[in-house]
Amino acid sequence: MVPLTSLVLPIVLSAVIVFLASAVIHMALGYHRNDVRAVPDEDAAQDAIRPLALGPGDYVVPFAGGPSGMKDPAFMERMRKGPLVLMTVRPGGDFGLGKSLTLWFVFSLVVSFFAAYLASRTLPPGAPYPEVFRVVGTSTFMAYSFALFNDSIWFWRNWRWTILTAIDGFVYGLLTAGTFGWLWPR
Repeated sequence: MVPLTSLVLPIVLSAVIVFLASAVIHMALGYHRNDVRAVPDEDAAQDAIRPLALGPGDYVVPFAGGPSGMKDPAFMERMRKGPLVLMTVRPGGDFGLGKSLTLWFVFSLVVSFFAAYLASRTLPPGAPYPEVFRVVGTSTFMAYSFALFNDSIWFWRNWRWTILTAIDGFVYGLLTAGTFGWLWPR
C-alpha cells in the first residue's frame, strides 16, 4: 500500500495539467464552439421568459409533477404539441467565469485525489508505469466522462456534446494517468 501523503505532488500536478489542457481544448481547439445554439430572436425569447420571474434552477416544459401527472390528458396534449423544453435559469449579471474556473480546478483535485486513493490501495510502491497508468487512467476517465451520458439519456442533452466532452475526459484521464505513472513512489 502507498501512503496518500506520498501522492500529494501527482494529485496537485495532474489537476493543474488537466486545468491547463481544458483551457487549450475550450479556447484554442474550438471544437466545442458549436455545443449550443442561439435561439432565433434572442431578445424576444428573453422578453417572453423575464415576466415569468423564474428563480435560478432547472425547469422542464411541460411539467408532469409526478407519475400520475404523466397520465393527465392535458399534460399528454402539451407533450404532443411541443416543444419540449429543459432549461437552466441563472440570474442576470456577470457570467462569473472565475467561480466556474475555481470549481473546475477543485473538481479536478477531487478526481485526482480519489484516483490516488484507489491506486494507493491497489498498487504497491514501485509498481510499473503501465499498471499505474491503467488504474489511474481508467478511474479518472470514468470520473470525467461517464455521468455525462446520463444527461443525454434522461435530459435530452445533445449527443454530440456528450461524446465530445467524454473525449475530453479521456484526454484528462490520459494526462492524469501519465502524471501518476511518472511520479509514482518507487
